[in-house]
Amino acid sequence: MSEERTEEQDERPGRFSGFLGGVRLIFDGVLFLFVLFFIGFAVFASGIEREPREAVRQADGITVLTGGPDRIDRAMKLLAEGKGKRVLITGVYRATTKEELKKLASEGGQYFACCVDIDKEARNTIDNATETAEWVAQHQFRSVIVVTSNYHMPRALAELGRVLPSVLLIAYPVIDKNVHLERWWTYPGTTKLLMSEYLKYLPALGRLGLTKLVNLLLGRDKVAETAPEP
Repeated sequence: MSEERTEEQDERPGRFSGFLGGVRLIFDGVLFLFVLFFIGFAVFASGIEREPREAVRQADGITVLTGGPDRIDRAMKLLAEGKGKRVLITGVYRATTKEELKKLASEGGQYFACCVDIDKEARNTIDNATETAEWVAQHQFRSVIVVTSNYHMPRALAELGRVLPSVLLIAYPVIDKNVHLERWWTYPGTTKLLMSEYLKYLPALGRLGLTKLVNLLLGRDKVAETAPEP
């Protein structure tokens, strides 16, 4: 009797056999990816720094990715404190003058004449990374402080790490007061911004991972792309 039942069970189609089984397999796979995507988004959103960083280690240079006036102000303060030798302001609107940028700095305005480089070619974060890499190579810097908004920092580090694998990147996130990270899911504007940033961060992370894999296969030596918190 038990043998007959075993034979009947063997003849029954499996969960993923046939056309319906294939549809079920696809549905389960999509559902799994859907859940994984939103878990990753929650981790991404919760990992964004919420408090301003009080201290930062010294570096050779400072690169600031434009997008908010506070970014330039913080970068110039770091330069005035001797945290870097030069500042690169990348992604500046072409019609913007140096005098207009100088007005955005509450400290260190006197350094615009000697120690500030302005890039007006970059139009996105990938371009920011490319221009920064050229600037770093020109000055032979080995370490750079990265100044940008806190929610933009993960993507900025991914893109910079891809083109500067042997340069130490030190994050200095600027806290955007208009982005409500505490209980962000209750603020539609913040949720939309974070989701947009996350969707851009994923391919940036993929490009970084591919670059690391290529460097590993080629046996290229490199230092850590980001520095631990001071």
